[in-house]
Amino acid sequence: MSKNILSRRAALAGIGAGAVAAPTVIGSAKAQSVSWKMTTAWPGGPLMDIGAKAFADRLAFLTDGRIKVQVFPGGALGNALKVSETVKNGVAEMGHTWMGYDWGADTTTVLLGGYAGSFDTERMLHWLYEAGGAEIQRQFRDETAGIVSIPLFIRTAEVFLHSRKPVRTLADLKGLKLRTAGAWLDMAKEMGAAPVTTAGGEIYPALERGVIDATEWGTLWENISPGFYKVAKYLIIPGVHQPTAPFELCVNKAAWAKLSERDQKLVEIAAKLTTFESWTRIGQEDAKSLDVYRKAGNEIIELAPEVQYETKRVALAWAEKQAEKNAWFKKILDSQIAFEKQWQGADRYRKVMVKEG
Repeated sequence: MSKNILSRRAALAGIGAGAVAAPTVIGSAKAQSVSWKMTTAWPGGPLMDIGAKAFADRLAFLTDGRIKVQVFPGGALGNALKVSETVKNGVAEMGHTWMGYDWGADTTTVLLGGYAGSFDTERMLHWLYEAGGAEIQRQFRDETAGIVSIPLFIRTAEVFLHSRKPVRTLADLKGLKLRTAGAWLDMAKEMGAAPVTTAGGEIYPALERGVIDATEWGTLWENISPGFYKVAKYLIIPGVHQPTAPFELCVNKAAWAKLSERDQKLVEIAAKLTTFESWTRIGQEDAKSLDVYRKAGNEIIELAPEVQYETKRVALAWAEKQAEKNAWFKKILDSQIAFEKQWQGADRYRKVMVKEG
């Protein structure tokens, strides 16, 4: 065999070895290991278990354990109502919160967290993922809060109130000391109530001692865990104050920039997967939960139509006022209104009347 042939074979062997080795080097450079802290607004319950912790589990699975997220309960790493601030300041690389807690800094947050004028959860999911809502959310929070914002977790309509007093009519709302958050503080006050806000972990003792008359928090199933029904006899539905409630994954911008594009995409996929799983899980569990309240001796009260109509009217009037003085609010509200018009009449072809019982 000639020296030339041997040289060519040696060269090809070298190229082959390089072709095998190179991806390993490149792959290891991209596939960095990350250990992050996540601050939350929750002391526990479904928001923690099928929200924050479920996201951490999904992300670890998708990255073969390379990205590990340690989840902390509300208050452990910072103020439970100021998660976005804690993340922006780098105390934690990630956070899970309801964006509406930041409504004092910018009322636009309630459009993305859901408020009394929102459409239902199915429509909200479509707006977020198919009509540009998630992109607008990302832009808004980048510009106004200095964080990366991604939808994470969503619930169906909440319970209107767990109350120590029966509430059916507008008259029943007058002077009612209720715990709430976000823009509903203003709206409930306009409707005659006496609203206050507090972190989730403080609600039960306040309700038990009678410091507040009533509270809103989550859906039928979510509210079993904190046990409000044990100290409040009356369960008031439907949650006209919160027809839907998307939640938010906050990410520190510097930490986000250190991730490869692939890992950034995996974070987004894990968040989207968790969001859809939370929706289906809560929907099923809610369907089973009314029996829990009945067996506990709760009286289930449905709000009078006058309350439901007045809530929507007050909410839309409030939104129009915000849009007049806030460019971001107007941009997002216009997007949601256009989407709602596009879906007008959708129930006619999406739903079939079924007789219950």
